[in-house]
Amino acid sequence: MSETDKLVSEIEALGAKLAEAKASIGRRFIGQDRVVELVLSSILCGGHGLLIGLPGLGKTRLVDTLATVLGLKGARVQFTPDLMPADILGSEVLETAPDGTRSFRFLEGPVFCQLLLADEINRASPRTQSALLQAMQEKSVTIAGQPHPLPKPFHVLATQNPIEQEGTYPLPEAQLDRFLVQIDVPYPSRAAERDILIATTGVGDAASHAVFTAAELLAAQQLVRRMPVGEAVVDLILDLVRSCRPGEPGVPKAVTDSVGWGPGPRAAQALMLTVRARALLDGRLVPSAEDVVNMAAPVLTHRMALSFAARARGETLGRIITSVAEGVTRVEAAA
Repeated sequence: MSETDKLVSEIEALGAKLAEAKASIGRRFIGQDRVVELVLSSILCGGHGLLIGLPGLGKTRLVDTLATVLGLKGARVQFTPDLMPADILGSEVLETAPDGTRSFRFLEGPVFCQLLLADEINRASPRTQSALLQAMQEKSVTIAGQPHPLPKPFHVLATQNPIEQEGTYPLPEAQLDRFLVQIDVPYPSRAAERDILIATTGVGDAASHAVFTAAELLAAQQLVRRMPVGEAVVDLILDLVRSCRPGEPGVPKAVTDSVGWGPGPRAAQALMLTVRARALLDGRLVPSAEDVVNMAAPVLTHRMALSFAARARGETLGRIITSVAEGVTRVEAAA
């Protein structure tokens, strides 16, 4: 069997396992296929996700279900204004041995897991928020000058309430950029909400089953990076990201008039990975231009900012990004 045939076989086998994983998640997290797709895309790419949604939409339930289905050790931290970095990372304690000698022992915090739910992350102080920066980027933490590697794989799914902003600390741009995607969790449809009522208010509750192990998930993440991407899709990603930067030559008027600052190279890297993951979740071997348009807003929204005038006009980054993506796609198709 050639290397190409072997790669195709591995991608098809992974696609089947992912379909089973989505079905298992859907039994407990009902009617939010887009949210599930984006969260799985983030994890398949080895990244972190920022979930934006009102309380009561099932974000915690989703993360708990993901830990079961993906075979990961999960942990949850409720972020509050009095939360300290040591409450997340862990701390050293002085212990006295039976012979009277004393030594420090490191007690691991909840960050030493494989899937961390950082609930309402913007309610903690900037000092505590920054405690996650090294963990998210380097997959290790430093305590008293000593590095402590985190388990593999390691993913953070953080939640934010988009309405209640009193007593919150907005995440700095550097930390927002560490999240691979921003995932908006909307209200369910009427039909989905009816299914939720029936499934969750009875005596029993639907259960999910493990589809992956941690080792299989790590192998899947490596396979995603081996998926081929056509030159046309690579050029589309570059054109899209560069078209969202005000000041670049030839950018659309909507960007020049409404965007304060645009995405950096990490956004292009994120798009390159997530379009592969979406193709895989859709049962395809290679990503397409449609995947780029579909993933543009989740990847770019938190890596851009509207100008003051645009905010006053009520514009949204999602509409601008989608418009730019569709325009770039039409130009590429016509070329």
